Amino acid sequence: MKELTHTQIAARVAQKLMQIKAIKLSPQNPFTWASGLKSPIYCDNRIVLSHPDIRQIVLDGLVEISETFRPFDVVAGVATAGIAHGALLANALDLPFVYVRNKAKGHGRRNQIEGELHGGERILVVEDLISTGGSCLQAVEALREARTHVCGVLAIFTYGFEKADHAFEEANCPFMTLTDYHTLIQEAVSSQYINESDLLSLGTWRKDPSSWSASLEK
Repeated sequence: MKELTHTQIAARVAQKLMQIKAIKLSPQNPFTWASGLKSPIYCDNRIVLSHPDIRQIVLDGLVEISETFRPFDVVAGVATAGIAHGALLANALDLPFVYVRNKAKGHGRRNQIEGELHGGERILVVEDLISTGGSCLQAVEALREARTHVCGVLAIFTYGFEKADHAFEEANCPFMTLTDYHTLIQEAVSSQYINESDLLSLGTWRKDPSSWSASLEK
């Protein structure tokens, strides 16, 4: 994996995510997200954990791309889906690991950050998926409030929404992903996973997910 460029890593990871159906494309029979929006794509990178060979490919990619954020001395996973991938990366790099909840627990020590931090650490945040960036940036803010320095965010996949790009820019937090929506669509076309009409629909959704979803209700 270390001989591969970022572009090659992106293509390979996209292929593997589709292969195990961690990412599904279904413009004709869209999925319903938790927000209620209809979507032609569904991503669940937790499925990667059940496939040791692909899990290793993803981990190799995380190790490779993480070098971009050096130096850092702690890896933090975003609960819940980023925890396992973050822990695997921390183990591969022989670094401490913590994880960040979406809010503090209501009992016990009432922690939002689980693990040991003293302040001043340089932290790489790991997430499985970047949609709007909201949950991930909540974790970044919690780590900053704990007097640590966040070097950036590393995730497996991003939809590439402008809203997320703007949110990370406003938060002054760089981020990178192993693969992305554009690469995924390229690989889906190459493998004949989707046809021309699907491609048009996927492009329309990518530009305006809310309007695409609303059009299905008419």
